Amino acid sequence: MYLMKDIIREGHPNLTKKSKPVKLPVSQEDKQIGLNLLKYCVISQNDELNETFKLRPGVGLSAVQVNVLKRMFAVHLEDLDGKMYSFIIINPVINHKSKELIYLNGGEGCLSIDRETEGLTPRHKVIKVSGHIYDSKSDAFIHKEMTLSGLPSIVFQHEYDHLDGILYIDKLFNELPGVKPLIEKTT
Repeated sequence: MYLMKDIIREGHPNLTKKSKPVKLPVSQEDKQIGLNLLKYCVISQNDELNETFKLRPGVGLSAVQVNVLKRMFAVHLEDLDGKMYSFIIINPVINHKSKELIYLNGGEGCLSIDRETEGLTPRHKVIKVSGHIYDSKSDAFIHKEMTLSGLPSIVFQHEYDHLDGILYIDKLFNELPGVKPLIEKTT
């Protein structure tokens, strides 16, 4: 399992490098990297385990953030309607981006950025993506396509940017005229 000490921080040269495709079929080593990325996300969101391991909560983690320049990342989050998105993706591709943009209320954060930031990062509201996603039942990576909207779309684009050596702080704007924030549902 990865710990905070394993996550490289702002200023590390590998955070600005483009990651290389993962060779298929996926090796045991690469599968384990993916499983550890996902495990970090899951454990970091559990209050008790988070305290035990001294983790910062994260909904996504890319391989480059643990100093592995390979095109893979893990996501573990619930969207605003309570639908769970939990997956490891290898060699992701964004095949379509909506023209409509959104941003995360209050701005984005990142496990590789230890400082407070101000500003908004525009993201496409809806994206269509493909890649090899880990299927625990078959213990294999299967090529799949997904359409993501809202929060899952924002998180996917944030992690995808890491694979191209881009940090969200590279895309900060003080304001985004005409762009709507991601609206949280009210209870």
